[in-house]
Amino acid sequence: MEHSILLVEDDEILAENIQTYLERKDFEVTVCHSAEDALEQLGSFAPDVVLTDNSLPGMSGHDLIQKLRISAPDLKVIMMTGYGNVEDAVVAMKEGAFHYVTKPVALPELKLLLDKALATDRMERTLSFYQEREAQKSGVQALIGESAPMAYLKGTITQLLDAERRMANSDLPPVLVEGETGTGKELVARALHFDGPRAKGPFIEFNCASIPSNLVESELFGHEKGAFTDAKERRMGLVEAADGGTLFLDEIGEMDLLLQAKLLKLLEDRTIRRVGSVKERKVDLRVISATNCNLEQMVQQGKFRRDLFFRLRIISIKVPRLYARGADILLLARHFLALHGKRYGKPNLHFSDQAEDLLLSYSWPGNVRELRNMLEQTVLLAQSDTIAVHQLNVCLSLMDEPPMFHHEPPHFSEQRASFNGSDSMNLPEVERDMVRKMLDKTDWNVTKSARLLGLSRDMLRYRIEKLGLARPDKRQW
Repeated sequence: MEHSILLVEDDEILAENIQTYLERKDFEVTVCHSAEDALEQLGSFAPDVVLTDNSLPGMSGHDLIQKLRISAPDLKVIMMTGYGNVEDAVVAMKEGAFHYVTKPVALPELKLLLDKALATDRMERTLSFYQEREAQKSGVQALIGESAPMAYLKGTITQLLDAERRMANSDLPPVLVEGETGTGKELVARALHFDGPRAKGPFIEFNCASIPSNLVESELFGHEKGAFTDAKERRMGLVEAADGGTLFLDEIGEMDLLLQAKLLKLLEDRTIRRVGSVKERKVDLRVISATNCNLEQMVQQGKFRRDLFFRLRIISIKVPRLYARGADILLLARHFLALHGKRYGKPNLHFSDQAEDLLLSYSWPGNVRELRNMLEQTVLLAQSDTIAVHQLNVCLSLMDEPPMFHHEPPHFSEQRASFNGSDSMNLPEVERDMVRKMLDKTDWNVTKSARLLGLSRDMLRYRIEKLGLARPDKRQW
């Protein structure tokens, strides 16, 4: 593939020599003899790199760089300068030039420099593509749901983003995102970043529970060469990598007290010190943290710093559990069914009515993550377009409460209370006992029992099968 070069050089012989050499190396070269001519050419021609002399008739190379910095900030510019004017080239790099080359120009050296500029441009374009793609799927629109809890969550995020856009400076307040495991706390953090004023900066995520505590400090703050046994070279930490963007600290409740003190200093002073270094570095970032722990309780127990807790939760956002979101369960289930169906080449999948009843009545202890992962297995093993109730591999033994209790008739409140007061029975046993007692009471009339329990007939049949219940033989009575 040919790369296009705009050469700006008033020395016609030198310009011709450079053009001939580069064209032999498969570059497409357009020559201009003044900066004014180059700017006119750029109106209809988009080169990959601009190669310009500093001393030009009329506008100088410096003037050209300054104008290109405004009109084409991503365009790579290489400055050619006399041997005794290297200081001018250094100034040009501060103004935005990619690099410089001294005259007399060594053509092989120029070719290597052009290759380096093109490789850098390609890498930046690739990163920009992935960042834009990430932004497209990470804003508020990625939070699927129309229920009242989700409407409140989206409203809170939108209010915060609107307030941040009106701020005079970029020093955004820390945000603490709270919610059960699997509710989508990371999506909230991404929405705050990619829809906020720091969207062009990096989004760096770190799970505080993912690596041993003795390595967390080096991972976050970096280290100098020789700082410890395995520190064979200097390394930048994730905090520095997030400079200009957002640092997302997931599972913040797992961070030990020593590191909590360092994090507090980062939030207060916006400075860090690499492990093994005596020099402090300034950073400009926004910190978003998330937890499924009760941090207030941890503060009372001395497991989490009180001052850090209040510093992290200047803005506090709570993400609702899936079961509290009602009809959003079906909305998300259909979304994931279509998503996995596309991935596995099964585009026409849909749920049966009984399967949708189960999705709505199940308590989803693993929240949205459990729903998504469970449906991947369902799609993978599906042999027809209709997903039946027996294909939903839910974990009844992990339920927070028997699903039938959510819509239980009033006259079951006393019976439920007696079950909850029993310390010796776990939830599956409570459910099995209640279903069996109701079936015995109605002489195993499934329709009547289902109505009394607030379930559909098929849902009760599903539970009878799952719980391994069988009608007793009256002949043995």
